[in-house]
Amino acid sequence: MTTSGWVKARKAAALTGCALIASVAAFQAAAQSVPDPDESAQGDVALTIYNNGLGLVQDVRQLAIAQGKSRVEFPDVSAAIQPETLSFAAADTTIIEQNFDYDLLTPTKLMEKAIGQTVTLLRTNPATGTEVRERAKVLSTAGGVVIQIGDRIEVLRDDGLPVRVIFDRVPPNLRARPTLSVNLDSTRAGTRPVALRYLTNGLGWSADYVALYNERTDTIDMQGWVTLTNNTGTTFRAADTVLVAGNPSGSRGRGFGSRGLTRAGTETAARERLGDFYLYPISGRTTVANAQTKQVSFLDVQSVPARKVYAIDARWQQNDEEPENVTSSLAFSTSRDQGLGDALPAGTVRFYQRDSQGTPQFIGENAIGHTPMGSELSLSTGEAFDITVQTEVEKRETITGAEWEKSARYRVIKDGEVTTQVEVERPKTFYRTTMRYTITNAKDAPVEVEITQSGLNRSWWGNDYRIVSEDITGEQLNIDRRKYVVPVPAEGERVIRVTFETRY
Repeated sequence: MTTSGWVKARKAAALTGCALIASVAAFQAAAQSVPDPDESAQGDVALTIYNNGLGLVQDVRQLAIAQGKSRVEFPDVSAAIQPETLSFAAADTTIIEQNFDYDLLTPTKLMEKAIGQTVTLLRTNPATGTEVRERAKVLSTAGGVVIQIGDRIEVLRDDGLPVRVIFDRVPPNLRARPTLSVNLDSTRAGTRPVALRYLTNGLGWSADYVALYNERTDTIDMQGWVTLTNNTGTTFRAADTVLVAGNPSGSRGRGFGSRGLTRAGTETAARERLGDFYLYPISGRTTVANAQTKQVSFLDVQSVPARKVYAIDARWQQNDEEPENVTSSLAFSTSRDQGLGDALPAGTVRFYQRDSQGTPQFIGENAIGHTPMGSELSLSTGEAFDITVQTEVEKRETITGAEWEKSARYRVIKDGEVTTQVEVERPKTFYRTTMRYTITNAKDAPVEVEITQSGLNRSWWGNDYRIVSEDITGEQLNIDRRKYVVPVPAEGERVIRVTFETRY
């Protein structure tokens, strides 16, 4: 090790607030066990990284293997390795036993391993520069370092006096890097490729999207970025890296929910697939450093048709005391024609729009799940400042059984059949409810507002409801929800009413 290497080592180690610098002085072999941090024992590395903190590492190294039984060490494996997933392959060789040493060489670990052992303290008088050496026995490191020097007990503390602790040796179970050791039995001697394959925690990736919306042309320009994270404790150098969009069994959770997906796509993206997952390879080999975040572009599409959507949901018998702002969303497609033309991995979409000076400004963000190509998305960017809806129960009254029968031609029966017949006597009370929706628009341009009335279905006993009048013809989305698209003039107001007859 070089002199500069020793200086770095001496400057690095502070233990529990004490001004201690740990150095190893006795054995040359021990010194050589701390390699250059820029060197790596890895071979030809390939990484497969999943969305949820799981990675597959495949590492092919050229190693000299002796004939018969021997022990081979593999430094620079992931510190977050799942040892039970290790696969080892070498010609004419079988594996007998494997061990993973992840107790890394640090000043704290050195001191902990020295409990009960004797070390040398080197104290320097800052005024005279005189050095005093004493042999000390380490008694404890709990909350501080307690040592015994002769008949006295001391606590090493940061009192401004330079103190170095010199260890006689490196404990055999401490490693400078995470190391896998394997006991082998080989039928021949010689150098050959050895393939390691294992799963590791601490590797992950996510997608982030930047969308620039042009309100004049109703289009968006979208860029997609992959963000790689490595918290394995190990750097993977010049790795052939591929990302998997999907959640195989054993990965942790589903990641992002499918928010904003209004219609799932039915188109196959022009990407390589692995089973039921899409692959996103990183162009060229890349170094994925430990404790690093790396971003790589994977999508860049211009002038995709988009439209602004103003919408609000109204609950059954909702009675607002004051108007509510509607939600502002941007809707677009991922189809190959008039869309992004790709499958989108789960991530966050951030929207920008140019101001009057032409500067892009942030206008909102939303999350998406894994989205097939050909899907329709409507992603909320926030609340519209100038557009409100006030939902009120204008009138609610009971009606007689005879009046109920008059509107029977509007009866809605689930799936076209009477699924349940109840032979009980109960009072025949029915209700006529008129909902009033007041929409205001303070913009200098007309808008359309989507109002979705929900809460219409009350299970089998209440699904026989009727819409006896509506100012605007609605679209029945399902048995519980009906949508109205209401044109509202510029700087104007619009009031619509819908009357329901129900059993509830």
